[in-house]
Amino acid sequence: MKIIVTSIFVEDQDQALEFYSETLGFEKKHDVPTGEFRWITLVSPEDQKGTELLLEPNKHPAATEYQKKLFAEGIPVTMFGVADIHAEYKRLMEKGVKFTIEPTKMGENTIAVFDDTCGNLIQIIQE
Repeated sequence: MKIIVTSIFVEDQDQALEFYSETLGFEKKHDVPTGEFRWITLVSPEDQKGTELLLEPNKHPAATEYQKKLFAEGIPVTMFGVADIHAEYKRLMEKGVKFTIEPTKMGENTIAVFDDTCGNLIQIIQE
């Protein structure tokens, strides 16, 4: 068994697709109409056959509440690995990304947390 898709709730699929592809650099793998919404997945350009990230609409009341509460508590919804967190932090800052936690050493790892503009906090980590 392996993880093939993981999802995050987003307030606006078009805005999320733009942020995750143009700002973060993920590549769109699927964009399929499913009625009112779309099945949009992205992959890392470094692992195009790897786990897909699904941009899931947060239109269900439980999803909206879950997303808002995590954000309010400062809890990231997922974590992305980076080779050089300081270079990635600089690159994203230059693209206007707002960080809630600057690169911070936590034991053996260094983490940072940013706002994805779609209702989520995302953590990056350099192991």
